[in-house]
Amino acid sequence: MKKEIIEKKYPKGTRIKLLYMEDEYGVPSGTLGTVDFIDDEGQIQMKWDNGQSLALVEGIDRFEIIPEMEKTLES
Repeated sequence: MKKEIIEKKYPKGTRIKLLYMEDEYGVPSGTLGTVDFIDDEGQIQMKWDNGQSLALVEGIDRFEIIPEMEKTLES
C-alpha cells in the first residue's frame, strides 16, 4: 500500500531537488535528480544529476519536486 501511494506522489521521471539527506555519505544538498522507481520498501530510487544513485526516504530526507516550468528553464 505504501509503495503505491508514494508512486502516485512521485511517478517515474519526476524531477527532485534535494534539500537534506540523512546520510553522512549522502548526496549534497541542492543536487537535482530524477525519480527512477519506488522500491518495495517505499524508498524513492533516484538517478542524481551528479551520477550518484542513493534513494530518498520520505519523512526522513528533505526534498522538493521541481515544477514543470522550472524543468523547462533548466534545459
